[in-house]
Order: sequence, then C-alpha cells, then structure tokens
Amino acid sequence: MRNGKVPERTHLACRTSGILPDASSLRAALFALLAIFALAGCETVETDGLARAAMNAAIPSEQPGDYFIGRRMYKQDYKMWGWVREPGKPWKTARLVMMNEQGKLAPDREAGKLGSDNNYEYRLLGRFSGERVYEPASDSFYPEFVLKGSEVLSAAPARIFSTKRQEDPAVRILVPPM
Repeated sequence: MRNGKVPERTHLACRTSGILPDASSLRAALFALLAIFALAGCETVETDGLARAAMNAAIPSEQPGDYFIGRRMYKQDYKMWGWVREPGKPWKTARLVMMNEQGKLAPDREAGKLGSDNNYEYRLLGRFSGERVYEPASDSFYPEFVLKGSEVLSAAPARIFSTKRQEDPAVRILVPPM
C-alpha cells in the first residue's frame, strides 16, 4: 500500500531472451527426449530380433548327422537338463529333457560347476532312450537323453525364449522355445 492506495496487481512476464525457453521449445525438447528413449528400447528389441532371425535362417543349413543341438537351461529348483532338437529343425520342435549321465557326465557336472553353462548351446552326441523320467519339482515326466559326448557351440547364443527371465536360474519358468 502506497500513499493510502492499494496498488494494482502487476504481473510479471518472462521475456524470451534466449535464457528461458518458450512453451513450444519445451514441447519440442520433451518430444525429442521421449523419441530417444522409445528408439533406444526399439533398438534393443531389434537387436534380439535380428540375432534370432539370423539363427533361425542358419538352422535349415545345419549339416544332418548323428548328433543333436542342445541348449542348457539350468534352474535351481528343477533337475531337467535343457532343450534338445535335431539338426536342421527349429527350436520350437525341441524337447525338454532329463539327462542320463551314467556313461558320460553333463559338461557342467564334469567341470564340478553345476549350472555354470546356463544357456550355452551344445552339439550333443547321444540318443533318446524312449523312456520318460519323473522330475519331482515340476511334477512332470520328460524324455530321457542318454549323453555320449558334447561340444560347446556358443557360450552366448541368440535367445530362443519369448522372455529373458526364462534364462534366470532362480525364476521358475518353463517356457518352450519359440
């Protein structure tokens, strides 16, 4: 109050002198930031998709023979070994197996490091016995694979599961390959 009069309301306006951005500049910056995050997420998915596509394209050209392709799936609570498919056939045809190690130990067990080869891809020598073996934690029966030998094909192969959580040994997910 000055000279007994109530001052008129004044309002302050920011001048756009380049120091403070205007609303359209803020919107443009926000849009650009959102686009960067969105594209970064797409790039990661695309990388997995490209690796999977390359893997799937290579499978039909695998040399036929008396061997199998196996993907180790170590789970803390389960006793099955992993997924096994015939050469030249897609992962969706793979079977989740119990490994018969009476003649030959599985690679991780042979090394004394159970589960150390989680998600490794192998060339497996052996055969399906025709028997089904009970696995108590899943309360299910799985085909028995009699192992005769193995060779690591990749310690970091392309993903074959729809979720990366499938590869976590502590997570109780049994999703078939896609």
